[in-house]
Amino acid sequence: MHVSEVMTKPVVTIGLDESVRDIKEVFENTRIRHILVVDEGRLFGVVSERDLLKSMSPCLEDHLYTTRDLALLNQRVHQIVIRNPFSLNVNAGVHELINIFKNKRIGCIPIVDDNAVPVGIVTRSDIFRNFDKICAVYFDRED
Repeated sequence: MHVSEVMTKPVVTIGLDESVRDIKEVFENTRIRHILVVDEGRLFGVVSERDLLKSMSPCLEDHLYTTRDLALLNQRVHQIVIRNPFSLNVNAGVHELINIFKNKRIGCIPIVDDNAVPVGIVTRSDIFRNFDKICAVYFDRED
């Protein structure tokens, strides 16, 4: 079984020069928790909702913005991105995916084509959502 059978697509991407404000808006308006960062169309890094929250001041939601708070929202993605994330090729097996989740403390694995262009993303939720299908393949079980 390939990762392409369990990945979520299409994937949400953002460029390196977009603002933190743009990331914040994406998280507020979607149900995703990870945005893939691209540079010239190729995977560069990942920004998670947790990464964003760690970089934000608790005052940002108040109407008492400080100069520091406003400066944070105007920062660029390249200032907070997690660079060089673990990623897998779209043709990789699900067993590789599971081993990465098992051995690393990460929330998602970007899935890329042969040119490092993001084509999907897999989170632990995707694994749980496809658990029966994965078990059927690995344990030769049919339901």
